[in-house]
Amino acid sequence: MAETMRHGIIILPEQRWQQARDRWVTAERLGFDHAWTYDHLMWRWFREKPWFATMPTLTAAATATSRIGIGTMVASPGIRHPVAFAKEIMTLDDISGGRAICGVGAGAGGFDDEALGLRRLNPRERADRFAEFVDLTDQLLREPETTYRGDWFTTTGARLHPGCVQRPRAPLAVAATGPRGIRLAACHADIWVTIAWPGHGEPVRYDEALPVLREQSALLDKECEAIGRDPAAVRRLVVTGAMIDGVLESVETYRDACGLLGGIGITDLVVHWPRPDFPYQGDFSVLEDVANEVLLPGRAA
Repeated sequence: MAETMRHGIIILPEQRWQQARDRWVTAERLGFDHAWTYDHLMWRWFREKPWFATMPTLTAAATATSRIGIGTMVASPGIRHPVAFAKEIMTLDDISGGRAICGVGAGAGGFDDEALGLRRLNPRERADRFAEFVDLTDQLLREPETTYRGDWFTTTGARLHPGCVQRPRAPLAVAATGPRGIRLAACHADIWVTIAWPGHGEPVRYDEALPVLREQSALLDKECEAIGRDPAAVRRLVVTGAMIDGVLESVETYRDACGLLGGIGITDLVVHWPRPDFPYQGDFSVLEDVANEVLLPGRAA
């Protein structure tokens, strides 16, 4: 299954660009299909540490690379208005030559809400806002002109010319772990994104996450079929390192994870760039070995 799996990597925006550039260039050289960065104003354990803005980082990465997909993991309505965000995605897609991926999620609030002075939303409100965010972002990226009236977002005659290089738009990757979010992904997503469980708790090994991932994927199938959409039209992307652990222990565990995840229909596996300390602590030499023994041979084939 490693041969058919698509491979991605998350690079935290924690370094000045002179150093960060090497990571993005290396990710492409190692054979990854797509690379991502988080979209927060500040984030958890990095509140007092360096943390750079998402879209300028992705734009710089686009100019430093030539093949790899580049995406937000994930943009949320807490800090993004769909009109401005869609314009940025369209521009990133242009600068990258058609490699942008529009990753979106409901957002967890916390530090970003505090920084912007926003009211903390309850789960129902957060889900309602996210549904509008996805719906409007999808429309904006597809249509040259959009008028929209919602409870959370409103726009009149928003224009996105000339549109994305990719048609009908840059791929939309919708992060969801619960029934309502998965239904939203079935309606709008080119890629469904999951970490298996919402929130941050004790991670489990990748093989122990299989029952939850299988159940979520089956629900996505059901929701696609309910609206007459082919379930195979939606890629299924699993992000590891937060709630799912053990994938980057060795080449063997990576290959095993690809096989197990591919066996339940997962199409994309994403890991984090190994860091010297928490979070996502790891050994870069393992990443290189994975590239040499799994990723690069797969690309050559």
